Order: sequence, then structure tokens, then C-alpha cells
Amino acid sequence: MVLLRGDKDVGTVCGLQIRSVAKCGSLSFAGLTKCSTGWCNARANEGERHREMRSEVEKTVIRLNSGSKLPVLGFGTADFPFDRLKVEFAIRTALQLGYRHFDTAMIYGSEPAVGGALMEAIRSETVSREDVFVTSKLWGCHHHDPVSGLKQTLKNLGMEYVDLYLIHWPAKLKEWANYVMPKEEDFGELEMESTWAGMERCLDMGLCRSIGVSNFSCRKIERLMEHASLLPAVNQVEMHPMWRQKKLREFCGEHNIHVSAYSPLGGPGSPWGTKAVVDNPIIRSIASKHKATPAQVALSWGLSKGVSLIMKSFNEERMKENMGALEVKLEKEDVLKIDKLEERKIMRGEFLVNASTSPYKTIQDLWDDEI
Repeated sequence: MVLLRGDKDVGTVCGLQIRSVAKCGSLSFAGLTKCSTGWCNARANEGERHREMRSEVEKTVIRLNSGSKLPVLGFGTADFPFDRLKVEFAIRTALQLGYRHFDTAMIYGSEPAVGGALMEAIRSETVSREDVFVTSKLWGCHHHDPVSGLKQTLKNLGMEYVDLYLIHWPAKLKEWANYVMPKEEDFGELEMESTWAGMERCLDMGLCRSIGVSNFSCRKIERLMEHASLLPAVNQVEMHPMWRQKKLREFCGEHNIHVSAYSPLGGPGSPWGTKAVVDNPIIRSIASKHKATPAQVALSWGLSKGVSLIMKSFNEERMKENMGALEVKLEKEDVLKIDKLEERKIMRGEFLVNASTSPYKTIQDLWDDEI
């Protein structure tokens, strides 16, 4: 990973690139910047401090293998049960605070809300389309024709293109199975070669700027590479201090595939998530040491590993708190302590496993024994 300040390289980690156009300060961790003046100056007033933090969040980005620049802090929009007005309000708030990367998916049902809020901001010239980065995902019912799936996504968003389009899960479903929990009769034969070819067509047609995958193991990416003309730009996976993805991060780093972390706090508040990460006594102890919150420590740990983060909170104060992770500089001993925590994957994908019709008869089949 290379941090660029202006046009100068100032660091390298994992073979990926981070770019920051901050004009002051010194090198911090994983190629991220931390100003020695401005928002990190304890004497600065709160308003100026937030303005500086907002500027840093907006401008700290990762250079993907496609050439696109991915903002390191992403805003997740999955909401169960879905409430469009709540999601739109949250996106407006996130924009005001400085978030510029918005993560959605057809299966979330949030694409119209994301597009509505962002296009409103674009029309009012609060931001330009080039200022925001939109990620969406291909659900299994569109594996047979990713182009049609992405065209539907763009219609939902009211946009001409997305910045990043991901295969949501490595599972093909029948065309009617446009819901979260597929039944046994909903599974189709997995044909990843043709699905990825369709993703490449989306890129060729200008419907997206980058393509990638989500919830793919090392082995599944290896199989994809056997026939792909283009490598995925991103693999978006669950990653947090209690599911650290060391093997996957090393593999993706070797192939210049960026790892983006969803549920970087363990998904507290989601139907399947847990507070085990933010309640962990070691993380809480490190937070106390740095006068930070457990969430900021967990997010700072993720940034120290060179990944981008998809964070989901619709609470304004927690949005600000999450942004504050850029201020927290963990010491080597802190990272080592976190790296020794017991691991357990939370989003295991059992809904894609069955013994009769799914290509995955066991949970180990789905994750290729990487769980």
C-alpha cells in the first residue's frame, strides 16, 4: 500500500495504494495520515476540529488496481427492517459529516434511498457525482446476466454508473429468487466463469468503474483467476479484531486485490451481529489507554491492516465517533494483543448451505475450510 501526499509516495504496505492529499502533518499507520496541526491539535475548537476531520475523511482514499480511488471510510446502508426515510436521512447526515463512500446492494432494498439522497445532493451542488463513490452488488438471481442486474441497480439508483460492482456471494440462484433466504429449489448450477465474464461486460459498457467480489475465499479467487481477463479490484469480506482474515489479506495483497471490511465492529445492532468486539476487555483496555472508544480502537486496528471499512450506524454521534478512528494511533503492542484474540466468524452464510441443491453441502464447502 502506498500513501501519496500530493504526488509523492511516502510509504508502502501490502502492495496496495493509499492516497491522502492532506497538506500538513506526519506519517501515521498503514499509510494513513494524521495531522500534527489542525483537527488533531487538542487546542483546536470543536468546530474547526470537525471541519479538519471531515476534510481528512473525504480525501483519504485507496488506489485500486483499476485506477479508481476508494474512500477508506465507507458508509453502509443495509437496514433490517428497511425504512427508506431513515436511510435517506442518515445518508444526508453522513454527507454533511464528510462520508463519501456509500455501500448498498440490490438485496438490501436501499438502492433507491441511496440514489435519491445522493442525487438530491448532486443536483443541489452540495457534492458532484465525482465526489462520491457508490458500491453495489450482484445478487444470485442475476448471476446468469450481470448486465441486466446492474442496469436494474442503476435504475434503482437513478445513476448512469456505479463506482464498484461486486458479486455479493459465490452462489447462483434461480431468476425468481430475489430475496435474502433462498429455498432449496432456488439454487442453480454455479457457473462463475460466465458470471465473471458478465461482470467484465459491465465494465466494458461503462456501467461501472471497477468490479470485484464479496465473501470469496482464497480458493474461490484462485479459481476465478484461472479464466478471468481482469482480476477483481476488491474482495469485500467480514473482518474485525475477532475475525482477522490474515490468510486472505496476504493472498489478496500478493495479487493487488484490495480487501474491504464489512462489519468491522462485529455487526452490533444487526440481526446477526454481536457486541463481542466492542465489549472485549482487551479492546476496552486499549481504548482506555488511548482515551478512545472501543469502536475507534477496533476500526483503527482495521486501518492498521491496510483495509477500507464499511461502517453502518445511522446515529449521528456514532458516525462522528467512527470517523474519529483516524485520530487513534495504536502502538505495536496494542496490535499484537488484538492479533492474539480468539477468532470466530459471525456472518457464516448458512443460508447458502444445504445437502441437496446447493453447491455447498457444508459450511466448510462454502468457505473452502477457511473458517
